[in-house]
Amino acid sequence: MTIERKPAKPKKCRVATCRALFVPSRMGQAVCSPACALIDGPRHAPKARKALADIERKDIKVRKEKLKSRADHAKDTQQAFNEWVRLRDADLPCVSCGRHHDGQYHAGHYRTVAANPAIRFEPLNVHKQCAPCNNHKSGDIVNYRIELVKRIGAEAVEWLEGPHEPKKYTVEQLKAMTAEYRAKTRELKKGQAA
Repeated sequence: MTIERKPAKPKKCRVATCRALFVPSRMGQAVCSPACALIDGPRHAPKARKALADIERKDIKVRKEKLKSRADHAKDTQQAFNEWVRLRDADLPCVSCGRHHDGQYHAGHYRTVAANPAIRFEPLNVHKQCAPCNNHKSGDIVNYRIELVKRIGAEAVEWLEGPHEPKKYTVEQLKAMTAEYRAKTRELKKGQAA
């Protein structure tokens, strides 16, 4: 069984100086000859350059993603988690000194990442903390603990201080956590904008 093709309808050449009638030999043909194609071509150049640049950017992004180590993914997850903590606690004062100020805030860990990496991404372990308390007073842990007991209770603080099973996150788990905290951050931002 053969399918009969309808004959192509004549078209006018798109080039303003030509406008000759021609029968297209392929789909999408808009000019009558190679000479007219050369005249018509430059008008598509900016779009073509932009399309190629977009493809190249996406390709570079994919290649960079493939080169990332587990540590790079953990860093991405930490950044997303910290941003979420700062937004979650936006209305609260510094967990250590209890003051509101216009300076920089961090996501301060009660149990540090170095001392207890198992609870690095535990929301109960991380709260908004001013830069002076976090950087210059090593977290001001005594005052941090007093405020933490008020916020989450003595039982939860004791759990944070207790032993924890070590966690070795896979790249896939880290990617999932990064996506989760970025989504939570977007939700918090939407809530603040409304």
